[in-house]
Amino acid sequence: MDLLSSLSIATSGLNAIEYQYGVTSQNVSNQSTTGYVSETATVTTGVVGGIGNGVRVGATQLNINQALQSALYAQNAQVASDTAMDNSLTAVSAVQGSTSSNPGSTNTLADQLGNVQSTLTSLIATPSQSVSQTAVIADAQSLAGTIHTLASTYATQRQNAEDSIASTIPSINSDLTQIGVLSQQIVRLKTLGTDTADLENQRLGIMSNLSSTLSVTFSQTANGDMIVRTADGTELPTRPDQIGQNDSSQKLPSTTWPLGTTDSTLTPDMYYSGSGSSTLGIMLNGKDITTHLTGGTLGANITLRDVTYPTMQAQLDSFSYTLVNRFNNAGLPLFTNGTDATGTAVPQSSDPTQTTPAGIIGLSSAISVNTLYTATPSLLTTTTTDSMTGKTSAATSVATGTATGDTTIIQQVLNQAFGTSAQYISDLTSSGGPDLAAPTDDLGPDGTLSTGYTGQQGLLALATALTSNQGATIAASSNSLAASTSVQTVLAAKVADVSGVNVNDEMAKVVALQNAYTANAKIVAAVQTMFTALLNAVN
Repeated sequence: MDLLSSLSIATSGLNAIEYQYGVTSQNVSNQSTTGYVSETATVTTGVVGGIGNGVRVGATQLNINQALQSALYAQNAQVASDTAMDNSLTAVSAVQGSTSSNPGSTNTLADQLGNVQSTLTSLIATPSQSVSQTAVIADAQSLAGTIHTLASTYATQRQNAEDSIASTIPSINSDLTQIGVLSQQIVRLKTLGTDTADLENQRLGIMSNLSSTLSVTFSQTANGDMIVRTADGTELPTRPDQIGQNDSSQKLPSTTWPLGTTDSTLTPDMYYSGSGSSTLGIMLNGKDITTHLTGGTLGANITLRDVTYPTMQAQLDSFSYTLVNRFNNAGLPLFTNGTDATGTAVPQSSDPTQTTPAGIIGLSSAISVNTLYTATPSLLTTTTTDSMTGKTSAATSVATGTATGDTTIIQQVLNQAFGTSAQYISDLTSSGGPDLAAPTDDLGPDGTLSTGYTGQQGLLALATALTSNQGATIAASSNSLAASTSVQTVLAAKVADVSGVNVNDEMAKVVALQNAYTANAKIVAAVQTMFTALLNAVN
């Protein structure tokens, strides 16, 4: 082997060592970067005419197991979804109270309703005492206040979910289009035979961020492009050309493309109505794809906005209607839809798909204690008898009352409104009687919601069922978060074993590279010395 070959081999070794130093430095500097995949330098033996000719630098490789990486992305989405759900439902838990505590010690609906029952019972013993009468009014107002607080909490958290959806879409668009820009660069460089590992790593880092906002999967084409899909396989374009449009039609990266939505101010009767919804839908190229977007913070907030809180509101509206209905049926219209405040009471409809008073939607926000009784508490024990039907009911004024200090209506309320026998809790319309069962199905503007429990229960049991049902939803969210976080920890550890940066290993590589560099440098120095000696000899 001549001196020129020796010099070429040693020089190629130095170049390869410099390249490996760069890869190692890149790994060490990114050891804490979220989503970073460790890189491995590719160095192969150079052979010319069957004779070794130093080393050649190849394309840098990413240490990635796509199956593991995809599993981690899916788990990131699950944890982010559970976290968003748990954080939102914590606000409900704070105002709901707990059915597991001692009766009367918490602020649950059942406790508040039980207080009304207790003061009504006390009123029977002292029907003419104003203190006993005002105690009933106070507890009734407290119950209405608790219902309002719950309804307001649902509305606030639902609006927060809607606002979060609107603010998350630009972030998702930014991630998608940044992936598209990087993919464009990667495809171009690959055609030139240029190393693209760092760009691919940057793209994986953005995918990691995206996986926390939405459940997504990815695949890489032969030319290096990346295709991003939702969990159900719906493709999310990262560049216009991926959906047959001209790339010049959009300036990338973008926060307004490819997904679009509007931030709406929600009302109790405003619901997402599925594909084609113009108000709350998330659009892609003119098509509503809201139902295809699951997981992550976006998926969680869609569920909270369109399922969780509408169901909770429907449950509370159903309870509020039943409270009004059963008290009315017992002859004491203590609770109303609030329209009596103007002096004219508008009858409350039982239609489950219309807004109060034409229906029960939003009744939980409007329910109030009848102003007749707040203004004149003595009317609670002032009764009148219908001369035609003989039915006794509470008087609308002391002047129209046929008896004062009368406990007949109060006793009826305790027996009937708080009753648990079939005649006080069932739908009796088939036999000519009233429908006293709580509405449970065909609720909401499109009639798709249900309470999840029977409506043929006493008022106290209904209140407990509502709280328990919602408590179970809150507990399930909390338990799911704990479980998904545990799985994420295990998966992250497995991914780190394959793709993470081991600083000790990288430092060991540095030592080996230093030794190799020294050896190659000595060869170069020796060849230079021999060249100098040869030139001196010639001269």
